[in-house]
Amino acid sequence: MLDGRTAIMSSGLIPQGFVDDLLARTDIVEVISPRVELKRAGKELKGLSPFTGEKTPSFYVNPAKQMYFDFSSGKNGNAIGFLMDFENLGFVEAVEELARMAGVDVPREAGKGPSQAVLQGPLDALAAAERHFRTQLKQQPLAQEYLKGRGVDGETAKQFAIGYAPDAWDSLAKQFSDPRHALTAGLLIEKDGGNGRVYDRFRNRLMFPIRDGRGRTIGFGGRTLGDDPAKYLNSPETPVFHKGTHLFGIYEARQANQEFPFLLVVEGYMDVVALFQHGLPLAVATLGTATTADHLKLLFRNTRRVVFSFDGDDAGRRAARKALEVCIPHLRGDREVRFLFLPDGHDPDTLVQEIGADAFRDKVEAAMPLSDYLLQTLQTDLDMNTLEGRARLAEKAKPWLADLPPGPLRELIADELQRRTGVSGETTAPPPPAPRPRDQGDNGEQPRPVRRALQLLLEHPRLADRVEHMGQLAQVQRPGMSLLLEVVDYFQEHPDAHAGHLIQRYEGQQEGGWLQQLAVGGLALDEEAMAAEFDDIILRLRAPALLARIRELQARADQLGNAERAELIQLMQERAAMNIER
Repeated sequence: MLDGRTAIMSSGLIPQGFVDDLLARTDIVEVISPRVELKRAGKELKGLSPFTGEKTPSFYVNPAKQMYFDFSSGKNGNAIGFLMDFENLGFVEAVEELARMAGVDVPREAGKGPSQAVLQGPLDALAAAERHFRTQLKQQPLAQEYLKGRGVDGETAKQFAIGYAPDAWDSLAKQFSDPRHALTAGLLIEKDGGNGRVYDRFRNRLMFPIRDGRGRTIGFGGRTLGDDPAKYLNSPETPVFHKGTHLFGIYEARQANQEFPFLLVVEGYMDVVALFQHGLPLAVATLGTATTADHLKLLFRNTRRVVFSFDGDDAGRRAARKALEVCIPHLRGDREVRFLFLPDGHDPDTLVQEIGADAFRDKVEAAMPLSDYLLQTLQTDLDMNTLEGRARLAEKAKPWLADLPPGPLRELIADELQRRTGVSGETTAPPPPAPRPRDQGDNGEQPRPVRRALQLLLEHPRLADRVEHMGQLAQVQRPGMSLLLEVVDYFQEHPDAHAGHLIQRYEGQQEGGWLQQLAVGGLALDEEAMAAEFDDIILRLRAPALLARIRELQARADQLGNAERAELIQLMQERAAMNIER
């Protein structure tokens, strides 16, 4: 489920609900027509680009999607985006201008007392907590001295919005007139016995806001300044924060870089901050958890080269092995993964301070390629001077090669294994998968199913109401499938939303750019035809998961309980009704 965006302003907050309502009551044609001369062109309106000096109209406004598309400059977006581009406004200023046109006031943060905030949701609570922690840092010499001792200057602390949680049970709790959203955000803990009594989760800790790609604070990492045995404490899992999905420092890295030659994955918050201050704003950190597939997706959205940094001890080697296992299935196209093992006694923070940024970057550039690390790992404890050792290597390599996507890297690793073992590639490497049939339509090759489903949803959002069995669809391993499910979920929960609403939710993220591209142009289909095509796509996407569940239950047919037996009967009836082959 997509979480609402909250815009932070000097004078308060703009709740996402207000932005949604404002877009719903705004007609983009009324916003653009006073600024650009438009003429009717079928279901759309067209005019000359206001961003270039073109002589032939290539600027289109789509009232149904509430979006504009400028093929001359490549710009597109909703009413807020147009005002930002045309009037050179910031997001907040564009919202304020739309509100003025609509004759409504932009809501500001209000409170029952000078320090108490009325909140719209957990994101508001997190934003308020960030401001409170930053204020407290200015009043706490001990925390300031700690940062100075670690070599962190004021500008870098400001860049990362570092703060301090006082050594008190209710310093943050007192900031909220109603603790409900702060509890949901993991900032407060309810005392045993209930009665509405709460206390602060973070106490006497240096606070690092964890921000998503749009700059919203979604959680915190707290480094103790006392003798707490838990050196670092992270926010718990909440509706807006998932450790296995987010990376500390990704927002700050995006702010500092137009593009990434690489992203360095480190273990600690201070490693990210130290590298940033030394002129290497290319580091991110996992949040107290091992690298996940979702982490990799986020990394590869931003760069083609990912470098993992690990200590050279046994714990570092175990973490590297785990990262290797996660990375193997995701090495497609020009993606590259490397492993940097640091000298004993060093982490990135201490090493960059000792040798400097240039020498540290040289070490990153010289990091071990994944292929070398894989072969090194496979050969551990094997005697390659014996036939048995070489045979064992060939056998150990099979599942790893099977997980590698087909392509040059798998072929080259298989060739190297053949050279080392003497075992032919035919027996070492798995056979390539059979080619999958293309999606055929009246005009030959059509967009892949997930992409096409997204196009149809952007054209006609109410198609989302036709989607059922989200659990089965969530099991489908296809590029873009998680985005498709998020879009379906959003349109189901927001029945009045249009494409412009959706894209606003992804502002600043790469998915927003993809969705904007998919929304360009219209589909020459009526609603009935779109519904039929959409239903067929969802059926084809869902079918493998349905069949897999049937096979799983059939394999245990004599052990099934009543509930699973009823589920099997229902699934087989669905398969028959959908005419799916076994």
